[in-house]
Amino acid sequence: MRFDVLTLFAELFAPFQSSGVTRRAFESGDVEVRTWPLRDFAEDAYRRVDDRPYGGGPGMVMLAEPLARALAAVRAAQAAAGAAPTPVFLFSPAGASLTQARVERLAASAGAVLVCGRYEGVDQRFIDRHVDEELSLGDFVLSGGELPALALLDAVARLRPGVLNDPGSHQQDSFSEGLLDCPHYSRPERSGDDAASAVPAVLLSGHHADIARWRREQQLALTAQRRPDLIAVARRAGRLDSADERYLQALNL
Repeated sequence: MRFDVLTLFAELFAPFQSSGVTRRAFESGDVEVRTWPLRDFAEDAYRRVDDRPYGGGPGMVMLAEPLARALAAVRAAQAAAGAAPTPVFLFSPAGASLTQARVERLAASAGAVLVCGRYEGVDQRFIDRHVDEELSLGDFVLSGGELPALALLDAVARLRPGVLNDPGSHQQDSFSEGLLDCPHYSRPERSGDDAASAVPAVLLSGHHADIARWRREQQLALTAQRRPDLIAVARRAGRLDSADERYLQALNL
């Protein structure tokens, strides 16, 4: 799969691709990332990619023309490689929240063009003509789209075959089944003198069915306490069985 990133800060992406477990996806070529520095597509002597907003106000707006020229170069490169055009995503506070389900669909696709906005925003005419979907990491504002792009690349790369040491690891992640993940413990069995510091006894029992049920109940309890909206979604999707419902009722939250 291939990601083409339109950005003012291409230098942020190379170190990311050589770090951590996800580097396997990039080094193997399974996930290809190409950056397109937007100032290379400016036509004036100052390599300007922004200007003042019509109507006044603070800040600057990214110009539509350099973005459109960069996207045209991406399309030409895709055609030369025999690849079909991929969808264009813009990172924006106005976008839909990026979810695990969306990441999973993207990880099974051919990739995307990622537009990293800056300043006060992007000229709406580029959005109207070229952007297929706007995405957001949440209800807060960042200085630009590069961090969301890196987050998306990380989330997608870790789902690709051969990236995680255990192929089943991501299946137990938070949100993979619509719930938050359960608590995890490692050595030593006790980290202090009090009983509360001990690893839950069920995890030491070797009884796989009991461990699985404990983990499921912990997921349900944590999700019900912190993200009850996800419980409602899981219920509508039919992901909760009768044992889950009995446990949730017993929580009396």
